[in-house]
Amino acid sequence: MDNSPEISDSYEKALQYMYAQLPMFHRVGPAAYKPGLDNTIALLHAHGNPHQNLKCVHIAGTNGKGSTAHLVASVLQQAGYRTGLYTSPHLFDFRERIRINGEMIPKEEVARFVGQNKGLWDKLKPSFFEITVAMAFDYFSREQVDIAVIETGLGGRLDSTNVIMPEVSVITSIGMDHMNLLGNSLTEIASEKAGIIKPGIPVVLGFLPAEAQHVCTDMALRCGSAVFQADESTPLLPVGLHGNYQRWNARTAYLVIRVLQEQGYAITETDLLEGFVRVVENTGIAGRWQVINNKPLVVVDVAHNEDGISEVLAQVREQSYSRLHIVLGMVQDKDVDHVLTLFPEDAVYYFCKADIPRGMDARELQQKASVTGLKGQVFSSVESAVKNAIANCESDHMALITGSFFTAGEALASLQS
Repeated sequence: MDNSPEISDSYEKALQYMYAQLPMFHRVGPAAYKPGLDNTIALLHAHGNPHQNLKCVHIAGTNGKGSTAHLVASVLQQAGYRTGLYTSPHLFDFRERIRINGEMIPKEEVARFVGQNKGLWDKLKPSFFEITVAMAFDYFSREQVDIAVIETGLGGRLDSTNVIMPEVSVITSIGMDHMNLLGNSLTEIASEKAGIIKPGIPVVLGFLPAEAQHVCTDMALRCGSAVFQADESTPLLPVGLHGNYQRWNARTAYLVIRVLQEQGYAITETDLLEGFVRVVENTGIAGRWQVINNKPLVVVDVAHNEDGISEVLAQVREQSYSRLHIVLGMVQDKDVDHVLTLFPEDAVYYFCKADIPRGMDARELQQKASVTGLKGQVFSSVESAVKNAIANCESDHMALITGSFFTAGEALASLQS
């Protein structure tokens, strides 16, 4: 059904409409950001408020929220719960954003939702993200999921997902990202993320800087919400994801599962262990220290801000190689100048631009990089940069492809084809 010519054509037309008519943050950046929940509330009301039928886990954070969401969903799925998972952005296929038990939303569901609602959207003028949130909640409600794991898009307080009353709220990390929208200090950014904390709903906190932790615990105290803090003493279970940074996400996800168990969710220790190890198989997560090849070592990672890239480069330094090749493509609304100072000068760089308006011009990226002593060539596409980097690798070399979700997505698409 999903792949019939008629369905595929309707689906492609639906996507074209969404991409052409709706402002998309992941493509154009801050110009598409619509703070406030009025549009989302109006959209959901028009659909019978499907979010009110859902039990949810709500996850915010600067880094790690996607991995944590996938880990929690994998365990719930392993325990036999029909589990919805909403994440963003996608790497290859729009439908990655909305899954049930790891299966992407069918093409006909996307086509149906768009076809039935264009008239309403012409009046409300919603953003792309607002529409995808409404689509996810509508789909999860109609499919009667037992629980849905919901990742925020940007921030928390004014994020479109922040209309739910979850079983547990989760804040994975706080770092300097999206400062133009969320604030110029860790305290300000933490205040936005802490906006997902609801009265009486337990809160799980990941590894936060002291000032950010104070903001979040203070909000929880005012809400009468119990706080569960991940730290070095939290059990660290093996996970099926290879990035060293996953140790923080695994500990956070572990506490989320413990809270759900206390609430009566029937999750065994075997479910927990298996869910962590089988996360890729269960949920389809990709792009997190994803090893494509071993000789030469080729790794793709979606890291895109200071904290994320710092973690990835720390793991690069642990590898054994005689030469390092880095394919780098970033977006314009990041603190690119500062992030570039984190990269090693002795690597060979392949500068590129992902095929989105928000991407930074590869030549401009090269010029900014040269200021910090990074040298390399400009390529016309991510695919071209990846092909050239791998072609220049000998068996004892390493290639890292990073800088944004979109660079990682296009690289994985070209490597897998």
